[in-house]
Amino acid sequence: MNNFFLNKTKEFSKDLKNEIINYRRHFHKYPELSFNEFETSKFICKELDILKIPYRNKIAKTGIVAVLQGKSKSKKISKKIIAIRSDMDALPIKEENNISYKSKNEGIMHACGHDVHMACLLGVARILKKLENYFSRKIYLIFQPAEEILPGGAKLLLEENIFTEEPEIVIAQHISPFIEVGNIALRKGLYMASCDEIYIKILSEGGHAAMPEKTIDTVLISCHIVIALQQIISRNKPANLPAVLSFGKIETGGAQNIIPKEVKIEGTLRTMDEEWRKKTKEKIKKIVNLMAESMGAKSEVKILDGYPVLKNDENISKKAEKLGKKFLGANKVKNLEISMASEDFSYFSQKYPSLFFRIGTKNKEEKNIKKQHTSTFDIDENALEVGSGIMSYLALSL
Repeated sequence: MNNFFLNKTKEFSKDLKNEIINYRRHFHKYPELSFNEFETSKFICKELDILKIPYRNKIAKTGIVAVLQGKSKSKKISKKIIAIRSDMDALPIKEENNISYKSKNEGIMHACGHDVHMACLLGVARILKKLENYFSRKIYLIFQPAEEILPGGAKLLLEENIFTEEPEIVIAQHISPFIEVGNIALRKGLYMASCDEIYIKILSEGGHAAMPEKTIDTVLISCHIVIALQQIISRNKPANLPAVLSFGKIETGGAQNIIPKEVKIEGTLRTMDEEWRKKTKEKIKKIVNLMAESMGAKSEVKILDGYPVLKNDENISKKAEKLGKKFLGANKVKNLEISMASEDFSYFSQKYPSLFFRIGTKNKEEKNIKKQHTSTFDIDENALEVGSGIMSYLALSL
C-alpha cells in the first residue's frame, strides 16, 4: 500500500493545488489575531461540513479538532492513531505587499505562514477523504488557535482533553523562507528551545542626579544586575548546553538629571534542558533580589512560563526522513540546526511521540528572502502542493 499512497497523495495534491492556493489566499486576506480567529474557524468548519468530516469546535474559543476514520476493513493495514496540527493566528503587522489577496483587516497580517499551514491541512483533509476506503487509521486534524502568544493554544487544547483516543504520533509542519520550494527539513531529537518571559522592577524613592549620595541609583543597580545575570550563561551553564539569556528592554522614565524611582527590565530565557531551565529561573530571582537589597533598593521579579523544549522523536524522524526522500527525492530532505526560537507545538512533543518539520517556501528565482514577521512576507505558492502532499503521505505511512 505504501507505493499506492505515495502515488495517490502526489496525484491528489497536484490536482487540488489551485483550490489549496485559494484556501491560503482566503486566510491571508482575512487574518485574525490570537484567540480571535472566529471567522477563520467558521470558514474551516464550513469546509469540513462540505467534506462530511465530523469535528468538535469552539475549543479554547476558536480551536477545531476534526476526526477522519479510515473505512478499510483489511487486517493487513495499520490502525494507528495519528494527529496533524496547524496553527491559525496572525500577527499585529500592517501588510505592505501589493497583491490581490493583501490583508483586508487593518494592522493584522499572516506574516508567519499560519495561512499556509491551515490551507495545507484542509488540503490534507480533502486528500485523505478521497482515500478513506483504503486506510484504517484514525486521523485527527487539529486547527489550533494562538500559537503566537502565551500561554499558547496548544497548552489549552491539551487541557481540554481533545482526543477520544490518544494519538501514537503527532505531526506539524512550519514554513521556512530560507528553504527552497520542493524541499523539507527536519532535525532528530532536540530541535527548538523553551522560552520564558522575564519582567524585573528595581525600585527606590528616586532623586537628583547631582546628589547621588542622597538617593538610591536604580539605573546603576539595574546595570549591575543585567551584567551579573549574564554570568549564569558564562559560568553556571554546562558548556555543552545551548541557552540564551537576553534583555531587550530597559525602561527608566528618568531624565539626564533625574534618577528614576523605578527601572523596568524585560528579557527572555531560552534553553534546551527543562531541568536547567527550572533551576535557572530560581537563580535569576535570587540574584536580582539579593543584589537590589545589597545596594539599598527593592525589587520585583516576575517570570512567565513560556513554551517548553520541542523534541522530535528519534525513530519517527528517521522514518519521516526516509519517507520524505521517497516522496520528494533523495536530495530534497535537509537537516536542521538547533533553533533557539520557540513553538507551542512543544506541548504536544512533551506528551506524545512527535514530528515537527520545515517546508520550504523560498522562490529560487528571487534574490531577496521574504522573511517571517515582516510586513512584506510572502511565499512561493508551489509550496502548498508539497505541504499538503507530504503531510498526507506521512499521515498514512509513518
